[in-house]
Amino acid sequence: MSTGKVKVTLIKSVSGRLKSHKACVAGLGLRKINHSVEVIDTPENRGMINKAYYMLRVEEV
Repeated sequence: MSTGKVKVTLIKSVSGRLKSHKACVAGLGLRKINHSVEVIDTPENRGMINKAYYMLRVEEV
């Protein structure tokens, strides 16, 4: 397991998406389109990223 960080950017709107996908985006700390956050690369965060992958851009830091 890597304990590094990943940079996650919201690239599509959460409007009209499934409630659980919106919750994952909010759980990652993303608010607006093009907003980026750095999160620790844990299985919990990876799960949220994988669930809403189609709205996000992920880069290793």
